[in-house]
Amino acid sequence: MTFPVTDPIWIFFIVLIIILFAPIILGKLKIPHIIGMILAGILIGEYGLNILERDSSFELFGQVGLYYIMFLAGLEMDMEDFRKNKVKGLVFGLLTFIIPMALGIWTSVSLLGYSMVTSILLSSMYASHTLVAYPIVSRYGLSRQRSVNITIGGTAVTVTLALVILAVISGMYKGTVDSFYWISLVVKVTLLSCAVVFLVPVLGRWFFRKYDDAVMQFIFVLALVFLGGGLMSLAGMEGILGAFLVGMVLNKLVPKVSPLMNRLEFVGNALFIPYFLIGVGMIIDVRSFVAGGEAMKVAIVMTVVATLSKWLAAFFTQKIYRMSGTERKMMFGLSNAQAAATLAAVLIGHEIILENGERLLNDDVLNGTVIMILFTCVISTIETERASRRFAMDEKSASSADGAATGHKERILIPVANPDTIENLINLALVIKDPKQKDGIVALSVINDDNASDAGESVGRKSLEKAAMIASAADVKTDMVCRYDINIASGIVHTIKEKGATDLVIGLHQKSSFLDSFFGSLTGSILKGTSREVMVARLGIPVNTLKSIVVIVPARAEFETGFARWTTHLCRMASQLGCRIRFHAENETAGRLKEMTARSEARTLAQVETVDHMPFPDLVSSVVPDKECLVTIVSARAGSVSYDSAFDRLPAIINKSFADSNLLILYPEQIDRQGMMFFADPRDNA
Repeated sequence: MTFPVTDPIWIFFIVLIIILFAPIILGKLKIPHIIGMILAGILIGEYGLNILERDSSFELFGQVGLYYIMFLAGLEMDMEDFRKNKVKGLVFGLLTFIIPMALGIWTSVSLLGYSMVTSILLSSMYASHTLVAYPIVSRYGLSRQRSVNITIGGTAVTVTLALVILAVISGMYKGTVDSFYWISLVVKVTLLSCAVVFLVPVLGRWFFRKYDDAVMQFIFVLALVFLGGGLMSLAGMEGILGAFLVGMVLNKLVPKVSPLMNRLEFVGNALFIPYFLIGVGMIIDVRSFVAGGEAMKVAIVMTVVATLSKWLAAFFTQKIYRMSGTERKMMFGLSNAQAAATLAAVLIGHEIILENGERLLNDDVLNGTVIMILFTCVISTIETERASRRFAMDEKSASSADGAATGHKERILIPVANPDTIENLINLALVIKDPKQKDGIVALSVINDDNASDAGESVGRKSLEKAAMIASAADVKTDMVCRYDINIASGIVHTIKEKGATDLVIGLHQKSSFLDSFFGSLTGSILKGTSREVMVARLGIPVNTLKSIVVIVPARAEFETGFARWTTHLCRMASQLGCRIRFHAENETAGRLKEMTARSEARTLAQVETVDHMPFPDLVSSVVPDKECLVTIVSARAGSVSYDSAFDRLPAIINKSFADSNLLILYPEQIDRQGMMFFADPRDNA
């Protein structure tokens, strides 16, 4: 075998071996594996052992990986938290642009003796940064942290300004910078950005409702990412901004805990992003740093200025907004790495020939840039890893305290009798469950002993496998249970007890005849047999395409045992879907809901509307839903604190007002009354 290797099969094999073993080896050395990818690229590249050359495959997959990083950053953002912190993000973005520009121009002129134009272009390289360490944040599940959202917002600001400077300087030497150039640039960027912002969500919502095939949805999203990148490139800006913008507008359509999100993260983290990191390592010539001389001086100045200026931007942002030290470390860690826009700037500047025959950015700057990329990526990765670990430890302590308070983990039981509703019910359970739990879903198939058959058992097992496949695609382990019982309701109630289920999600009964009741006998039997929270759902569209949630709450609901649980579940759903949630309740209940939602994940999404004393059925009738809204009616079991005899009219009202609506009827958890005797009915032990 000759080196460098040119056979595509062996190239791909070597890259896969690096992707496989770099995390294992670096993990034993307590070094973030992202650094391993970059170091491996240095080792196998032309400036190392010359095993591989940086051919078109590295350029292609590297570009895809870079787009993927920016896309995931936009996709995983907490948009409501981002809106709340948009001013902080703007301030950080301006600081992380202005400080590197000012410090960079001064050092380039005074220490390196460069011209003003060269100094400005070099400083714009310091100002821009790449979210190389973002996969660490994603791995720790911290993408919704305030400091992360501020940094991502700041990244969009500083990279845009840096690329504008690059476009201006490049245009100066091509003779294209005039008033028409500026007008054309602004118009093109504005029009194409508006096209992405307004058309992509509409197109995405239509596609997800029409096609539920996993592969088609993945390819569709991937196509939109590169469409956004391509459109932004046509406008004269860097394509990474288009990928980031597509991620932001698709944010609400791809829940954080969903099969599609898991597939997107898996493919990016397993292949595209590592390819990009290895490619970055392959362009780094360590020998230029070892050789010393002017190249070494330039590399030291560039690395120190880039790192110091990014730290100062994070430091001033922390002090202005009184943030914690860990948040400062996170902002500094994420914003310190130089790669994408920096490479674009240095390569364009290196190609520009001045009138005296010299390059705008000489070979020393080119070599200094790759050394700066190496060190800033290493520093960025280490700092982000430390900050992420600290955040994760704090969250783990908080979640442990919450677990001790509640006394048990969540376990959501889902009967899978109807194959047509399995996917919607599983996806509903995924958006209400605790995202930190990687299990907690129990799929159940009950076979009636009286009419059991091999065919029935086969259908039941296929339904269980389908449920497990949907949940596992979201990286959630599912417990599959197939049992025989005297009737379906008895099987469900017994499984709740045996598996310690905390919640039950079932589909709404479909009436088979005029005499059939609205809920059917099954739901009534289950409600009598268990005191756990029960959600009865009818979803006509995929969960991720819901635009809003309307919750109708009866009087005295706050006195029910499960009040905090169902409030948490609905707020968690709104947070996961990124949609508004509006509660309708009477004065006292509304006050308690405001307290609960203010402490919830959906505090910026929730709205509580207070109504004067109004019979609950009239309150339900007053709601006018649309086809993209989930109407949630909080009901109650007979004999509970919030139960009212007027609840008996609900089926007729629902049939009249919400016949075609997405519906969720929720029965809160109650104190277990089994074995207790009541004066009203001493024979009732149900």
